Amino acid sequence: MSTTATENESAVSLTESAANEVKSMLAKEPDSAGKGLRIYVEAGGCSGMQYGMVFDEKRDDDCVSEFFGVSVLTDPFSANYLRGSIIDFKDELTGGGFKISNPNARQSCGCGKSFEA
Repeated sequence: MSTTATENESAVSLTESAANEVKSMLAKEPDSAGKGLRIYVEAGGCSGMQYGMVFDEKRDDDCVSEFFGVSVLTDPFSANYLRGSIIDFKDELTGGGFKISNPNARQSCGCGKSFEA
């Protein structure tokens, strides 16, 4: 696996499938050229915390890592909740999309987009 962590220990990992999907999305969004994939958590969702992903610029205190050519950015607050998480992508008609396996989640909702820490 091709990974490089800078500044801080990597909070999350991308599978090759997830990285390929992110690269495909970046290619379709010219405004996002040169940006990294920001993975974050915030209050909300049916289980208390919810995941978010957006293309963004690097900030000074970000954890930055690279997986299969994709730069992944995580702020320190989110890194505390996401450390050890693996993000995968499944291209399936039912149940497809990005999936986050978070070892810090005590409970996740059925939709997989929120969790209880």
